[in-house]
Amino acid sequence: MQGGRMNSALKWLPLVAAVALAGCARDDGYYHDRNIDYAEARTAPPLVLPETRNPQRYEDAMPVPEVADDFQAADDGFEAPAPQPLAAGRVERDYVERRAVDEDAWLVVAAAPDSVWPQLEAFARTRGLGVVASDSSRGVIETQRARLSISQGLRAGDSEVRCDQGGVPVGACLDALEEYFGARSASASSASSLQAQRLAGEERLSLTQQGEEWVVEVPLDIDRTWAELDHQLERDFTVEDQRELLESDPQGHEFLISYMTESERNRNPLQVVFSADVRQMHQQIRLVLESTGPEQTLLRAVNASDRGFSPEDQRELLERVASLLR
Repeated sequence: MQGGRMNSALKWLPLVAAVALAGCARDDGYYHDRNIDYAEARTAPPLVLPETRNPQRYEDAMPVPEVADDFQAADDGFEAPAPQPLAAGRVERDYVERRAVDEDAWLVVAAAPDSVWPQLEAFARTRGLGVVASDSSRGVIETQRARLSISQGLRAGDSEVRCDQGGVPVGACLDALEEYFGARSASASSASSLQAQRLAGEERLSLTQQGEEWVVEVPLDIDRTWAELDHQLERDFTVEDQRELLESDPQGHEFLISYMTESERNRNPLQVVFSADVRQMHQQIRLVLESTGPEQTLLRAVNASDRGFSPEDQRELLERVASLLR
């Protein structure tokens, strides 16, 4: 009898499944595609609150800092940007990291400024710093103890956070901020990844050719560019006989690296046989930063060895280095 009851119940399952699935389908028999809803969406008028409201009780829950430039759509319409490709061998990043050049110091947070700003406000409020003024359009919070500020980082989807008094970094404040953001890294990691893809269309770096030389144009001052590049090279250029950071010169804004070019790695057997040296060889190259304006830096790759270094080799190396800064 028990087996009979089970078989009797099972015979109704196909009908139940058909009814359930029918509720998810449209009249034409296809499942409802929500992309159509977004494409057909229309802008609604903004909500207007009554004039009798108490203005102190109604504020922006998550104010978004304004940008300097207006958005301009391309002539041929909007095209969603593709996600940035990851550099080969890139080391996993931390949500918050420290940067320093000479006496200057700041934090780099792996999230866009509009995501970090509410956290910075919450930090100032919960730590009892005594907020005197807060300007989301400039990304600045003035407190009784220090000045907190946020700006767009060099890499897409990054923010630079500072805490200073009269232009001098406050170490204890930066330590507290680093701990504060670090505690939120687990919940913020997935959001920051999506933010990075959303901002991938913001071209922070450009690889251009000047004559036969390839260079990278960086829209940032030379000290901040050097600090970020120094940090990334120390983490990524650590593969012996492939790519290594040999020297760092903060005063001269240079790096000496050992690097095996792609053309050397991909030599075919015939090239090896007719080569003066049958071994795959790395060579020394200088990465040189030059300031070309208040917020503009040029990155060059200069051969520091006797081996050949073609424009194709130069471009390949600079593409790898630039990928560390995107």
